[in-house]
Amino acid sequence: MAQELGDSRLHVLGQYGLRLEEPGIGLGWEYFFAPQFGLMPSYTQLFPSVGRSSNFSTDLRYYLSKEKSQVYVLAGYSLTSENSQPGTAGTKRNLSGANVGVGAVVPLTNWVGLSSEFKFQSQGFQQTYFRFGLEFPLGK
Repeated sequence: MAQELGDSRLHVLGQYGLRLEEPGIGLGWEYFFAPQFGLMPSYTQLFPSVGRSSNFSTDLRYYLSKEKSQVYVLAGYSLTSENSQPGTAGTKRNLSGANVGVGAVVPLTNWVGLSSEFKFQSQGFQQTYFRFGLEFPLGK
């Protein structure tokens, strides 16, 4: 079980935008800098219906429980890069804003667990994302 000072986890994520119905895939690395506090930078490649889009987020997570189901709340910063017409000048823009959300990690074995999260991002279209995936404890 992670959540102790110096522990870390690798996250492999799928993401779905609930407002614009945008799927995405990503990677994250969570580092516990204090008991029950994790910092998780993540990168997600989004697949909008038109153009290209990606997101970089850094979230501070506070774990409310250390039991089998590890529930947390999060707050953080997000930067989304969009290009509505790749190959055309003047169509790229960067949007930054805040993240807030809730999630849970449920360990399946000592080396893998399930993670799920609802995260609202304030920039751009201001949409809520459902994130889901696998987490792999890396230890200290």
